[in-house]
Amino acid sequence: MEISKSLEPPDAQHYLVCGTEDCEKNCQFYCNDCHQPLCEQCRDEHQKNKKTKNHEVVPYKQRKRKLPVEKCMIHPTKDIDLLCEECQIPICSKCTATKEHRGHLFTDLEIVFAEKCSLCHVEITKIRSYFEPTSQDLKKEIVGDVTEIKKIMKDIRTSMKAEAESVKKLVDTVTSDKIKHVDKIEQSLLETLSGQNKTMDAYINYLNDLIKTLYSYLSPSDIENLTFALKSENLMIQPIQETFKPVLPVFTAGQYSKADIAKLLGRLNIPNTKPENRKIKPMETALKQLKLTGKQRKQDSEKSDVKQTLSLSSSVTKVREYTVPGVDYVYHISLGKSVRLWVSGNFGNLVQADLEGNQLQKIQTSGGDEGYHTVTQDGDLIYTDNLNKVINRITTDNTITEFIETGDWNPISIHSSQINGDLLVGMRKYGDSEGKVTRYNKTGTEIQNIQRDNKGQALYGTPHYITENINGDVCVSDIAKHAVVVVDKSGQHRFSYTGQGSRFDPDGICTDVLGHIMVCDIRSDTVHLLDQDGQFLSLLLTLQQEYPYSVCVDDENNLCVGYATSFVVEVYKYLQ
Repeated sequence: MEISKSLEPPDAQHYLVCGTEDCEKNCQFYCNDCHQPLCEQCRDEHQKNKKTKNHEVVPYKQRKRKLPVEKCMIHPTKDIDLLCEECQIPICSKCTATKEHRGHLFTDLEIVFAEKCSLCHVEITKIRSYFEPTSQDLKKEIVGDVTEIKKIMKDIRTSMKAEAESVKKLVDTVTSDKIKHVDKIEQSLLETLSGQNKTMDAYINYLNDLIKTLYSYLSPSDIENLTFALKSENLMIQPIQETFKPVLPVFTAGQYSKADIAKLLGRLNIPNTKPENRKIKPMETALKQLKLTGKQRKQDSEKSDVKQTLSLSSSVTKVREYTVPGVDYVYHISLGKSVRLWVSGNFGNLVQADLEGNQLQKIQTSGGDEGYHTVTQDGDLIYTDNLNKVINRITTDNTITEFIETGDWNPISIHSSQINGDLLVGMRKYGDSEGKVTRYNKTGTEIQNIQRDNKGQALYGTPHYITENINGDVCVSDIAKHAVVVVDKSGQHRFSYTGQGSRFDPDGICTDVLGHIMVCDIRSDTVHLLDQDGQFLSLLLTLQQEYPYSVCVDDENNLCVGYATSFVVEVYKYLQ
C-alpha cells in the first residue's frame, strides 16, 4: 500500500506518517508553524530544537490548515497572506502600502483560513452526525410508509372484492327466492287451466253421448221414441260451462342506477385531517446520543479486546464462594449492578444480597425451581408470576409494577437481553404438553412467538431456564424435553443438545463472552460445556455437591454455580 505524506481529506483511511525526512512512524502531532505532521519522537525533538522550540505543536486533529498558495493579481511576485478587515478582501503584504488600504486593519489570512476550516469541520460534523443520518432515517420511514400503504390498499381491495361477492350472493339469493315465487304462480295458473281443460273434456264427452242418443231417435222403426224425445225436456242441450282466461303476471324491471349500487357497498374515505409532520429529533438530543453511542462503542471495543485475550483454561479452579441468607437453596441467580445478586430459593423466596453475604432485600413470589427472574440493562429486576400470569418489574427505587400480562399462558422463565434489552419469556399452559418462548421489547410489546419448527413440531415442553448467546441465539433448558433447545434470533431451530448418552436432566443455563453454553445436569451433578453450535466440549465441572441447579457468568468472566441442596454460591475460574 502506498504511504502518503500529504494531509488527508476528511474521509481518508490511509496511514498518515510523520513528515520528518526518513521517518516512517505514525503521525500523531502537527506543527502549525511548519505545517508538518510529526510522530511523538519527532515532536519531542522539534520542541527541543532552538529554531522550532517556540512553534505551536498540537495533536493532529487540532491542526491549522495550511493556507493555499495564491499570487496577488496586483503584485504577481507576492503571495496573498493578509485579510483587509475593512474591505474584507485577501491581499498581499505589499498591498498594505497602497492608498486603497492605507490606514486599514489587517489580519493574518492563515488565522482566518484556520478559523473558516474549523467552522467547516463543525458543519461537516453536524451533517454527518445529525442531518445526514436523520435524513436517512426519514427516508427509511418513508419507505416503511410505502410498504404500509401498499399493504393497506391491498387489504382495502380484498375487502371491496369480498363485499362485492357478498352482495352478489345476496342478489343470487333474492333472485332465487323470486324465481321460486314465479314457479309457484305458474303452477297455480297451470292447475287452474288444467281444471278448465278437464271440464271441457267432460262437456265434449257429454255432447258426443248426446249426439249418439239423437242419432238413435232417427231410426224409422222407432217413431214412438222420437215423438217422446221431441216432446221431452230431455232434448234440451246443457249450456257450455263458463271458463275464464287467467290474469297473467307482469314483470316490472327494477329501477336502479350505478349510484344505487354504489350506495349498497362500502365507501373509501380519506380523512379530512392535516397530515402530521414527521418527527425530527432535535440536533442537541441527537448529538448527545451520539456521544453516548461513542461511549458504548468504546465499551464494546474494550469487551472485544477482552474477548480476544480469553480462552478456555486447562483447569477449573474454585476462587471463592458466597453465602446467601434468606434461602435454603439456590435455584436461580441473576447478577445486578454494584456487585449484587438476586437469588431465588424454596417457597418463592427471592433475595438480593451483596458479595459479603448481607441481605439487602427480600420479596415473596410464586416462583419455584426455574429461572423466573432477570436483571435488565438499567438495573431493574424483572420476575414472572406464573399463577397470576403476569410479569412484574422492580425499579431501582423498589417500586413493584405489573409490567406485562401473558393472557392464557403461564410465564415460567425469563431473560433480559444484553444485546438489545428485549425480554425472552418461556411459557406453557398447565395441562398442555407444549410450551413456547415469547419475545417482548423494552416497553413490554410482544414482538415474536417461537413455538414450532419448520416441520410443525413443538420445540418446547417446559422451557425451564432461558438465556441468550452473543450471536443472538435463544438457548432454552427444557426439563420436559430433556434437552437444550437452541433457535436463532429469527426463531429458526438450530440444534438440540440431549447430553452424553445417559438421561440428561438440564436445569440452569448461561453463556459467556466466547459464545460457550454452560448447562447444569442434575442427573449426573455436572456442568456441561458446549460451543455456540452445540458441540460438546467437556464436563466443565464434576461437582461434589448434589443437584447443581443454577449457573451464571459474573463481570470477571467467572462461573457462578448454585445448588438445590445449600444456600452457597460457588465461583470458578475456567477462562484464562
